Amino acid sequence: MGRPILKYLLDSVILIDHLNAIPPATAFLQEHGHACSLSAITRAEVQASLENNAVGSLARELLDLFPTLPLTAETADLAARLRKTRHLKHPDAFQAAVAVLNRLVLVTRNTRDFGSGSGLRVLVPYRL
Repeated sequence: MGRPILKYLLDSVILIDHLNAIPPATAFLQEHGHACSLSAITRAEVQASLENNAVGSLARELLDLFPTLPLTAETADLAARLRKTRHLKHPDAFQAAVAVLNRLVLVTRNTRDFGSGSGLRVLVPYRL
């Protein structure tokens, strides 16, 4: 049996919600986790947000369940273009670029910063 086919790129908010016991986040990960990946940005954001928290070691275990996609020169170039054209903050521009270049759907509940377009596909699996 080969590696699972990746379909989704998880934004940090989904993982943080899961670690904070938000049921819809957990349900999404239970149903689709096998097809999910992370960017290096998400990995860093989740660890930083929970660094001094008791769930920090659980967060690292959770992060290790998903393949982490690297940031490359191509990612940086597209992130720069997306930052300029879509007025995204650097982390969000990198997230979008990783999703686009890997042909993945970005899973987030951050509808303010992310919208579809420029090759970016976004899934908002729940709202709080």
